Amino acid sequence: MTTYAEHESAGAAPATTPPEPGWSRGPLLGFDTETTGLDVESDRIVTAALVLRSPGGGSTVWTWLLDTGVEIPAEATAIHGITTAHARMHGREPLGALEEIAAILVAQVRDGVPLVAYNASFDLTLLDVELARHGLPTVPQRLGRPVSPVLDPLVLDRWLDGTRAGKRRLGDLCALYGIEGDGDLHTADVDVLATLDVLDAQLAAHPHLRSVALDALHAAQSGAHRAWAERVNAERAAEADGRPPTSTAWPAAGGR
Repeated sequence: MTTYAEHESAGAAPATTPPEPGWSRGPLLGFDTETTGLDVESDRIVTAALVLRSPGGGSTVWTWLLDTGVEIPAEATAIHGITTAHARMHGREPLGALEEIAAILVAQVRDGVPLVAYNASFDLTLLDVELARHGLPTVPQRLGRPVSPVLDPLVLDRWLDGTRAGKRRLGDLCALYGIEGDGDLHTADVDVLATLDVLDAQLAAHPHLRSVALDALHAAQSGAHRAWAERVNAERAAEADGRPPTSTAWPAAGGR
């Protein structure tokens, strides 16, 4: 695990900015992974990052590189830059790394810190599958409840700006809001910082969200994701293109 503190991310509010009302004036915990692929049941976490952003813009960042124990496909390496040889030489064994990731995440959520993840249902489901694969308790098992509250800028974007044309990748939203970072996307810690900046921009564009209780906002995102997934699944069924249905569950699939 690599840890560094007081990172000033692009777009972070300066320390002199007056505090906002409600939960938005408190800390936020961002989470992201880079993986061997897109199948949450069979693919593995290659890198992960957690970023605790405090009011004023200072951040504590934890990063992990894992030796997945499987080959990293060339198409995955092309996205995040990590080769099988690099992971085997420099990566941690998964058991210890996954335990650290889950322990930090759960400790912050227990303290009431909102968890922020872009396309949360992918990262949180994959993390739970990985934990179970290595005989470790999942995040909900550790919490004794489903993980919440979660803020997902992708779900928020589909919900609040659903008629906008174009793709909704993290890079697309960074471009939409004029967010520029210090590194390349598809590096886990850079992606987390960008995700937190996108959320800041969404709150600025939709200031009423700041006054919504976190449990209500979590529930609204769950309903928005379900409506989106049901619409996508109906379109896929009508096209009969053979693609599997997308999960209606959020923020983690399969009731995890």
